[in-house]
Amino acid sequence: MTKLLTWILAGLAMVGPLAIDTYLPSFPAIVQDFNASPLLVQQTLSFFLFTFAFMMLFYGTLSDSFGRRPVILVSLVLYVIASVGAALAPSLGWLLAWRVLQGLSAGAGSVIGRAIVQDRYSGAAAQKILSHIMMVFALAPAIAPVLGGWLQVGLGWRWIFWFLTAFGVLMFVVVWRALPESLPKEQRQAFHLGDIAVNYWKVLCHRQFLLLSTAIGAAFGGFALYIGSAAYFIINILHLPETAFAWLFIPLISGMVFGSALSAKIAHRYSQRQMIWAGFILMLVAAAANIGYNYVFAAEVPWAVLPLFFYSFALSIAMPPMTLMALNHFPNNSGLASSMQSFIQMLLFALVSGLVAPLLFDSALNLAYGVMAGLLVSLVCWVFAQGKSDA
Repeated sequence: MTKLLTWILAGLAMVGPLAIDTYLPSFPAIVQDFNASPLLVQQTLSFFLFTFAFMMLFYGTLSDSFGRRPVILVSLVLYVIASVGAALAPSLGWLLAWRVLQGLSAGAGSVIGRAIVQDRYSGAAAQKILSHIMMVFALAPAIAPVLGGWLQVGLGWRWIFWFLTAFGVLMFVVVWRALPESLPKEQRQAFHLGDIAVNYWKVLCHRQFLLLSTAIGAAFGGFALYIGSAAYFIINILHLPETAFAWLFIPLISGMVFGSALSAKIAHRYSQRQMIWAGFILMLVAAAANIGYNYVFAAEVPWAVLPLFFYSFALSIAMPPMTLMALNHFPNNSGLASSMQSFIQMLLFALVSGLVAPLLFDSALNLAYGVMAGLLVSLVCWVFAQGKSDA
């Protein structure tokens, strides 16, 4: 049952990354098809990410009140409708509109999945499950741009959204048939707006929770920076074709897979703080190596992407224990806390990939500096989170 649950939650967590990454190789084709500027087409990613982050504020709270399954199922129906709309979009304006709906509906699985883990497991067991989910879910951003590149070359960009439609339908069927409800009715929170607002305020005022959540989002910002810059980095900096996105995403994602596997394996042996500090030290080494290489040499494969493997490897060691450390401050409102944590992480992801990446993606060295800057912000937040608990 645990293995099946891991696969289902990992599949749900894939919905958002697939919608982000699969169509990245199609940016030049969408520019040409709609006779639009690259900056406008970039907004199809930015709009998605901001709405994705915004809705994450509410999914956990809704699932605390109405149950985990119903909220996931409704979100998947909306996601399928949005994907069909994007596939049929007659203009860039319509594509933007459908991407907004996709963003609003794509995040339920990743947010509620964390709450489901909290419902069923605790301590090292929960950390192990989260690591396994991250390991499986990491396949999505690795496969997505490669698959998207081949769909683009073979069939055109609209077929990418038909693929997203099919995946949404598949996940709806799987959840409907195989995912049991994990939050009994007697444990659900009443849907009273006043009480919900009080609970949100309680989370927002918790210094350690905010610092830990920001630390996760800022460290993940290095990942976001390269995802937001993927099309320009592959085509203009590395001078590779649109079918070569694997050169960026396989190092990023394989590092995450191996790091998550190691994190799960050693969860019972080391404390959360020991694992987090080890992750930070390795991330600092990888970020420094990235700067050093790009300062001395012109970017080319495989050397320009090798430091990214080690960065994502180290990030995946630190993220599961840091995630649980933050959520454990609110054991009775795990859905709401998961929503707030996901919102902070995705808001930072959206800001970095949508606003910072276009300022830096014309230079491999600037991207490397950007990764280090985000990591230092993360480290400062982690250090300050070590103070006296607010609880």
